[in-house]
Amino acid sequence: MSRYEVWAPFAADRVEVEVGGSAHPLARCADRDGWWAGEAPDGDYAFRLDGGPPLPDPRSAWQPYGPDGPSRPVDHAAFRWSRTGWRGRPLPGAVVYELHVGTFTVRGTFDAAAEHLDHLVELGVDFVELMPVCPFPGKHGWGYDGVSPWAVHEPYGGPEGLKRFVDAAHRKGIGVILDVVHNHLGPSGNHLPAYGPYFTDRHHTPWGSAVNLDAPGSDEVRRYLAGSALAWLRDYRIDGLRLDAVHALADDRAVHFLEELTGEVEKLVISSNRPLFLIAESDLNTPRTTTPREAGGQGLAAQWSDDFHHALHTALTGESHGYYGDFARAPLAAVAKTLTRGFFHDGTWSSFRGRSHGRPFAPHTAGHRLLGYLQTHDQIGNRALGDRISTSLTAGRLACGAALVLTSPFTPMLFMGEEWGAATPWQYFTDHTDPGLADAVRQGRRREFAEHGWQAETVPDPQEPATVLRSVLDWTEPRRVPHTELLDWHRRLIRLRRERPELSDPDLGAVRVAYDEAARWLVVHRGPYRVAVNLGADGAALPLEAAGREVLAAFGEASPEGTAVRLGADAVAIVLTG
Repeated sequence: MSRYEVWAPFAADRVEVEVGGSAHPLARCADRDGWWAGEAPDGDYAFRLDGGPPLPDPRSAWQPYGPDGPSRPVDHAAFRWSRTGWRGRPLPGAVVYELHVGTFTVRGTFDAAAEHLDHLVELGVDFVELMPVCPFPGKHGWGYDGVSPWAVHEPYGGPEGLKRFVDAAHRKGIGVILDVVHNHLGPSGNHLPAYGPYFTDRHHTPWGSAVNLDAPGSDEVRRYLAGSALAWLRDYRIDGLRLDAVHALADDRAVHFLEELTGEVEKLVISSNRPLFLIAESDLNTPRTTTPREAGGQGLAAQWSDDFHHALHTALTGESHGYYGDFARAPLAAVAKTLTRGFFHDGTWSSFRGRSHGRPFAPHTAGHRLLGYLQTHDQIGNRALGDRISTSLTAGRLACGAALVLTSPFTPMLFMGEEWGAATPWQYFTDHTDPGLADAVRQGRRREFAEHGWQAETVPDPQEPATVLRSVLDWTEPRRVPHTELLDWHRRLIRLRRERPELSDPDLGAVRVAYDEAARWLVVHRGPYRVAVNLGADGAALPLEAAGREVLAAFGEASPEGTAVRLGADAVAIVLTG
């Protein structure tokens, strides 16, 4: 026999747990408002509310038949973890690698992904960041339409598969970050509204009614989300969580949910005696997200920096549409500002938003509180064709971008395949089992890009199997030119970052940047080192402001000339001066 519990305040007078086709009544908990509990046989189970249809457990850790099917208990203590010696590592000073389990390999499973961990060890990354792994309808998807926040997508390998991957990564000395979504649930397979007030119409989001963080009943909803987050860190030994779109967490309470969650994670740090952390994806451009709770902030370890991405993207590509417009006016100046001050929009006018946006960091803020990147799943997959910048830029220009990311004061992050300039696209794909929803997603995406001048037939159909197949990495590429050179370049940059502390110094106030917008060159001063980048069409001599002693690494033509370094077009060099 097992004990079954569920929070179901919307149930009028009857809650049952169904196991093996037999229903077993649960009793109201006298000391826990809205909770029902009782004992029943072991096995796959579902709850029935007031004689309604069987529903999966909101706290299910395993949905072997998909998000609409019955739940299965998981004995987390039964998994045999290796004696890896892994005690975790903090985020500052680390390099992060974002990957999508379903397209990292042809098989698209945790076990298949683990077979490529040696590649990541040789690359030199410290953390793998897995895109969301919660269940969603069908087999293929980005994961942001998950509907069971405590469970693991069965086609990837389920709970045991995730544990095997984490265990294997830790044996290799690599930590694991998991991307989780608290701001909404997917449009299909979400059964939470039947149980209780998990959502509220007090706030509205791009996905409809907001998750209930501040309306009546929100105490239990907050505990539900925080419990899910802690379960990943505790039961799966995940090292950190990336929280999706925290700006969409509508919460008017005095203590914001994020502040509450960081407090709970800090308690787990103490009890587990290992480093654990939270990273936010935020569109707010506010230092409050990463300011310690004792100083009035929300206390997260870091947040993604889209401003740095946008500045670097415009500098390398020349694109100027949409939100790139503000950065494209003077892209090298934008790169310089983000490298020295963190945010580009720190109270400045944003033409894309039609208002001023953001606020500045305090002087000498630690740059590791921002993740810096040239490519992410969003910045590739949300393009009409899901095309990577490697399809339009020279290898030299890609190398320039990599150098600016991997010698930055930020916590650098790479997107899978970026390290070798992968030519495969990463497109938007779904596998909705509801035909109406599938068609709505298909037509909605085509309408969205038609507004920007795209022909509907050129936008890939998210439901077409070929769309996901095109997005799978080609692991033969790293053995071919020019991919081999780019892979070697990324390895050298990460090795230099680790060997030369000045190249990872997080003090934004210690970074200086010289640039010439017209000539298209930029030199980043990192202590005695200079990261010299020439994006111009011709060779140029870039000033170092000190005698160059040694070119530590270069991609393209590079030769020191006294207090300058001469670079060919689309070339980059890291020079030791003094």
